Amino acid sequence: MRSVVYLLIAAAAVYASLCAMLFLTQRSHIYFPTGESGTANAEAVSIESHGERIKVWSVARPGRNALVYFGGNAEDVAWSIDPLSAAFPDRSLYLVNYRGYGGSSGRPSERGLKADALVVHDHVARSHADIAVMGRSLGSGIAVSLAAARRVQRLVLVTPYDSLVEVARKYYRYLPVSLLLRDRYDSAALAPSVSAPVLLVVAAEDEIIPRERSEALAAAFAPGQATVTVIAGAGHNSLDLSPDYLRTVQRFLDSP
Repeated sequence: MRSVVYLLIAAAAVYASLCAMLFLTQRSHIYFPTGESGTANAEAVSIESHGERIKVWSVARPGRNALVYFGGNAEDVAWSIDPLSAAFPDRSLYLVNYRGYGGSSGRPSERGLKADALVVHDHVARSHADIAVMGRSLGSGIAVSLAAARRVQRLVLVTPYDSLVEVARKYYRYLPVSLLLRDRYDSAALAPSVSAPVLLVVAAEDEIIPRERSEALAAAFAPGQATVTVIAGAGHNSLDLSPDYLRTVQRFLDSP
């Protein structure tokens, strides 16, 4: 009997250690900062935000329309400059390097990234009356938060999720992730505060974000507000290879 008790105590200690390790290292599993890179096809703009310096790639075009882009958790947003420039020639572009990414100062966190998004929006709004917001993967959570707090023209969510907690449950099924996660990105809870039309672009073969998580987010918006497009044959990181990806976004942004 005593040996059984010892085994239970040992198992509980191992479980507690796993929980503690996840809690202490969780941001290293969420954020994978990219180094600073250069490009000849955009201007680097530095925006001060809550004591940090946020580097934003800017492609200026005449007119009132702009697109603000938030990338994935391991994405160098400079990679997206050329395809977005070609897809949206009538929009000024602003691609955000998160705190700790690509020449921006600080360390990434949900609170910091969402605060920076508001500052970037307000900077862009000084020059553009119509702002569309696009967020990919991790960036979808930041884009939803921005659209819930500011009036935007349209909202595009690429390979999105309803909540990081729900996604984490897939990978840590036996751990109490709802109690452990500090950065939760609960987009479903914010969806009712979004007034803009919404497009969700889902990769049919997404190996990172389960389809049901994207569908749950779509269902959180008001009836008829969100359109879901599934890109056949595309994976989470191979979506760019499909010509249907940006064509779908083009049609949505250009629709009346």
